[in-house]
Amino acid sequence: MEETISKADFRDAMARVCAPVNVITSNGPAGQGGFTATAMCSVTDEPPTLLVCMNGKSAQCGLFLENRRFCVNVLADDHQELAGYFAGRQSDMSARYAAAKWVEMPSGSQALADAMVSFDCCLVEARLVGTHHIFIGQVVGIRSRPDGNALLYFDRAYINVPTQVGSFGG
Repeated sequence: MEETISKADFRDAMARVCAPVNVITSNGPAGQGGFTATAMCSVTDEPPTLLVCMNGKSAQCGLFLENRRFCVNVLADDHQELAGYFAGRQSDMSARYAAAKWVEMPSGSQALADAMVSFDCCLVEARLVGTHHIFIGQVVGIRSRPDGNALLYFDRAYINVPTQVGSFGG
């Protein structure tokens, strides 16, 4: 018989996985929203597609589903306070957006002006798995900056790792 993994054990193990910190934004017919997430990854490059995960209990789920668009903003190491705002430390959405400079993307979603990279996406599929919605988006626009260090999350804390230029292998 297979051993059942507890929620606490799984969460503790996942805390040991380093991930970039992202602010996911949306703007459209349902209004403006945004949240902080580390659950983001590429799906395919043909067509360019990525996914993000959002807690199904979030009051913003309906907004993201109705808007059918979102922008993934990969944060730089000086965005720790902004990450906290979008993680819920600031409940007022207009105050969250007032804490940074934004650029409108082709879809209408907001891109953080100084993000490491921003991926403007049209929602092509949404699926509820367990407690979270998986939003799959086709990338319709990209903005990036040439330098800087990403804000990372590891062991339940933000960390900064300097960018290393070089290659793998020997």
